[in-house]
Amino acid sequence: MPAGKLYTDALKKYDRAHIHEPAEAIAVIKSLATRKFDETVDVAFRLGVDPRKAEQMLRGTVALPAGTGKTARVAVFAVGDAARDAEAAGADYVGAEDLVKRIQDENMLDFDVAIATPDMMAQVGRLGRVLGPRGLMPNPKTGTVTQDVAKAVAEFKGGKVEYRTDRHGNVHVRLGKVGFDPADLLRNFYAVLEEINRAKPASAKGRYIRSITISSTMGPGVKISSDARVARD
Repeated sequence: MPAGKLYTDALKKYDRAHIHEPAEAIAVIKSLATRKFDETVDVAFRLGVDPRKAEQMLRGTVALPAGTGKTARVAVFAVGDAARDAEAAGADYVGAEDLVKRIQDENMLDFDVAIATPDMMAQVGRLGRVLGPRGLMPNPKTGTVTQDVAKAVAEFKGGKVEYRTDRHGNVHVRLGKVGFDPADLLRNFYAVLEEINRAKPASAKGRYIRSITISSTMGPGVKISSDARVARD
């Protein structure tokens, strides 16, 4: 399918081969975003990891200091006090067997994050084929299997996002919206960069971060130096 006119026009407005510093790349992205809606800004890291090896698969969370520009919709699998705590914290869906059945029977997937208390995982495990491929399966590594569901709900509503390597060794993370102040996008970028560096597998060999590219929803990718420093000026 051929690229649209707005996309091809955007490609002519910058040097696609140039490696930018983070602040410069964000300025380019904002200048290229001409759509009528507030596009999402994403960052993609190509990593020197072998996704076939379990110990080199990255998965975790990172709190974006300026938020994502979108309030996450959260589903919580819990009963009793934990369920009441989740509701009080603002969870969009709270349930146990009833919520599992609704997802199974109605394919109800109107949420961005799923959280479960440990005692609920036996039931939630039945949803593996539904939630797993969508990256929604609760996991202790991402803080989504926890007894403190209220804290988890607040964190994800407040801008915490999950990340994981795909089968090609890439990690994609949302940075915010084009309409954000450039300084806020930069703060979010550095928070993600710091987390990716922190999560480097001990067994990864050679160059770890091989490339970094940011883009808006409908815009082309802009390259960032893979040697970008975490330290803020």
